[in-house]
Amino acid sequence: KGNLGIELDLDKVPCREDKMSAYEIMLSESQERMLMILEPDKESIAKEIFEKWELDFSVIGKLTDTNRLIINHQKEIKADIILDILEKGAPSYKRPYEINIFDDEDIKEDTLINENPISILKKMISSPNLCSRKWVWEQYDHMVMTDTVLLPGGDSAIIRVHGTNKGLSVTSDSTPRYCASDPYEGGKQAVAEAWRNLISVGSLPIAITDCMNFGNPEKKEIMGQFAGVIKGMIEACNTLNFPVVSGNVSLYNETNGKGINPTPVIGGVGVVENLDVFSDQNLKRKDDFILIIGKTTGHLTQSIYANELLNDKKGLPPKVNLDEELKNGLALRELINKKFIDTSHDISDGGLLIALTEMSMKNLIGFNINVEKDNLNSYLFGEDQARYAVAVEKHKIEDVRLLLNEKNVFFEEIGRTCKNEIIINNKKINILELKEIYENWFNNYLSKAS
Repeated sequence: KGNLGIELDLDKVPCREDKMSAYEIMLSESQERMLMILEPDKESIAKEIFEKWELDFSVIGKLTDTNRLIINHQKEIKADIILDILEKGAPSYKRPYEINIFDDEDIKEDTLINENPISILKKMISSPNLCSRKWVWEQYDHMVMTDTVLLPGGDSAIIRVHGTNKGLSVTSDSTPRYCASDPYEGGKQAVAEAWRNLISVGSLPIAITDCMNFGNPEKKEIMGQFAGVIKGMIEACNTLNFPVVSGNVSLYNETNGKGINPTPVIGGVGVVENLDVFSDQNLKRKDDFILIIGKTTGHLTQSIYANELLNDKKGLPPKVNLDEELKNGLALRELINKKFIDTSHDISDGGLLIALTEMSMKNLIGFNINVEKDNLNSYLFGEDQARYAVAVEKHKIEDVRLLLNEKNVFFEEIGRTCKNEIIINNKKINILELKEIYENWFNNYLSKAS
């Protein structure tokens, strides 16, 4: 694209195997490699950095003004190609596809679990899709150079830009069951949830990278999943001003002819302008007001509740209203940046009761909510989108109400925070009992497996 040429000397490429051909070197997909273009005379600076970290470094070529790719290997020219052919002349391949979505079936009321919410909550957080992932991430060094400001385990981590008071928020997300039931809505939701996770800590989302994992695209329905997900992602990225800057694709993921669920993993990054001002998901005080930002209609089909407890995998995922996502998210970010709130959490898998429970774990600050709804299960465990749970100090509640009303953002006040217990319509449980279930699923499972 720069109207330049490239000349490579493959004899200088570090290789893991001897006697590799030029063809093998150029087309190898070995991992953990980086390619850089350096300004003239700065090779020695780069080399010192790589040698400090005991990494391979080699100057393998140069840019030219020929607009040609020339590949040299073992004192022979192995290729001499006009770059326009590669960059502009590649054929466009149009594979046939059909986008299939599930039937719009609702969950029958008589199949809902007739138990109190505390009992259901214990079952939900002991499922592999909702338990703590701490067992995984605590095994990796997440404190390199001690610049990690907000640790993993929440909506987003925050990492300081070294030597400054600015930070980067990072997250990743995917909901394959949504994409399988409606690829278009699933694609929108994957991007929207990554955006919400970044907004939840007060950052400004700026870009995503995508990892597109699908089955065999030679099958029309699999190619339809791919096409549908991409259409949804495009719409979400455009509305949320959240561009794709990189990505990769992994296809033909099948076992015995059956493809994996369509799994677009979205990695998102945002900017925290001032590290003195951000939010996390952990409840911090007694007697804070608990607000739910965004409308709750109780969407249960394709929810964790339906999948895990009812074994019901029919129906469609919740619709993603991107205008609501944008409005609600920007309002939340303003609340954080004006220091009206310091506790917020995206509501996603498992619904609002799971979100509130996750917020209570670290500091053992609980909540007391009273919910009068005809279908309590749907309200507490439904997975409606564009929602956040926040905690607000008493002396700031009027400021929060005023801002949300000015922005025309729907919200509900459903209770207050309290010490040690989770109380729902006068049914209660000690947080330590839930925390034991929540944090030890992986250990218990692996112990049984061994």
